Amino acid sequence: MLIKGYDVGPLVAGESLPARPGFWSNHLLAMCSDGGCAERPGPEWFGEDGADTDALSEVLFDPERWPAFRLPAEDGPGAVVIYRNLDGDYGTDYLLTHPGRSHVEQIASWDGDFSGTGLTWHELIRIADSPSPATEGVQDTATRFLLLLPLTDPEVPETALARLIAALVVVGAPQDTISSTAEHLLAHLTKRSRHDPTWASPLSGS
Repeated sequence: MLIKGYDVGPLVAGESLPARPGFWSNHLLAMCSDGGCAERPGPEWFGEDGADTDALSEVLFDPERWPAFRLPAEDGPGAVVIYRNLDGDYGTDYLLTHPGRSHVEQIASWDGDFSGTGLTWHELIRIADSPSPATEGVQDTATRFLLLLPLTDPEVPETALARLIAALVVVGAPQDTISSTAEHLLAHLTKRSRHDPTWASPLSGS
């Protein structure tokens, strides 16, 4: 797979992977593990088990095949989430695609912590809720939302918790822990400081 503007590694289509057991633990569990948790988070928070999580991690973090998750949007910019599997430099890169442009724009990375410029909650929801069925990529809105969740800036609305719980229900998180899981994820996002005091979204025109 080729993505113009991102010529770093051997990309492969990853759109089928979020449906496999163990995916969401690999993608989101670290956001529950950075302190402040009275209980130790585990794969069961996402309705998964350790064996599935370990097995899928071998696929997600394969240096020879970097999964790319394309999130085309019907109107306006879309996104691409890439597992950057450089030896000794594993992380997740977040890219924007723009209508009329052939090259992507990298806006952020996750390397155990977030760096770069995120999206406002409104922008994240717009991309998540505007799939483009005519274009290859992730179409399910809950999956799109959770793939992009680490990108959101710290200011989230009161409706954020309900939206996050609804998405976790869709991907199979268990009812008895789902509220706690969502609260931990939002706590991580809201306590994160902005990258720059003059932070502005890449979609704001700044």
